[in-house]
Amino acid sequence: MMSLDPDDPRPPYQQVANALRAAILTKKFEPGEKLPSGHDLAKTYGVARMTIQQAIRLLRDEGLVVSRQGSGVFVRERTERPVELRPHIERAFEEPNVSIDFAGFSGETLNGMLQEPLDKIRLGRLTPESISIRILVPDMEHPMSLPCRAEDLSDDPVIRTRALRIQQRSTQAIADAVHELADLGLVKTATVHVRAHQTAPAFKFYVINRERVFFGFYPVVKHTVRIKGEPHELYDVMGKDALLFHYEITEDPASMASQYVTETRRWFDSMWTTISREVDL
Repeated sequence: MMSLDPDDPRPPYQQVANALRAAILTKKFEPGEKLPSGHDLAKTYGVARMTIQQAIRLLRDEGLVVSRQGSGVFVRERTERPVELRPHIERAFEEPNVSIDFAGFSGETLNGMLQEPLDKIRLGRLTPESISIRILVPDMEHPMSLPCRAEDLSDDPVIRTRALRIQQRSTQAIADAVHELADLGLVKTATVHVRAHQTAPAFKFYVINRERVFFGFYPVVKHTVRIKGEPHELYDVMGKDALLFHYEITEDPASMASQYVTETRRWFDSMWTTISREVDL
């Protein structure tokens, strides 16, 4: 058994994720190789199965592993990504004033990415003065093209309600965690705002501290989910499989990267101030 470090302030699931990440990146687990079962990993690290599931979720968010229903968890064939978002988000929290604008489907991945820097603020290892997060998501209270029934591509309120629950759970968790830091006096100001629009997103992006953009297209996938015990086959966007690309403002405002960041911010602000509505948290 590989015991975790009791003096490490990070939660056990993050320690397990770090160990597995290192094993994947150093090719101890080859691309396409199946990871040991959750039961075996729990025995290896001396933790609960739930801890293993949380660790696997982190690695899935990073694009290092993929879960295949009924088969297990596998190292992705393509573990080299154009960009790894997590370190950039953590670096943003080293600045006095943190701003993140997110446009996408639910904010579920963003919620996972924020946990470590927010934990570091609680521990006093990061000390930003302000945090401002804006989240732009589709309005799941109204029919739209995705998600939809795979059988006939029609809207299904049951499927939309499931997507809405995921969205609400993620955005509320972000708001609660960020506002808690202000309530504890760990940051001077902290705001989280969510707005919804009636457009099915084809892509997602993050604007970090107004200087860096991470952009990726949503692949549309067909899969089956269980809702109240009943299987539903649907087409949906898969954010965890979105390959992210990085653009950053340079000294030349006419450079492609600078213009990309500027236009992304312009698109976000136009959606935020025109056809979206405020979501109560």
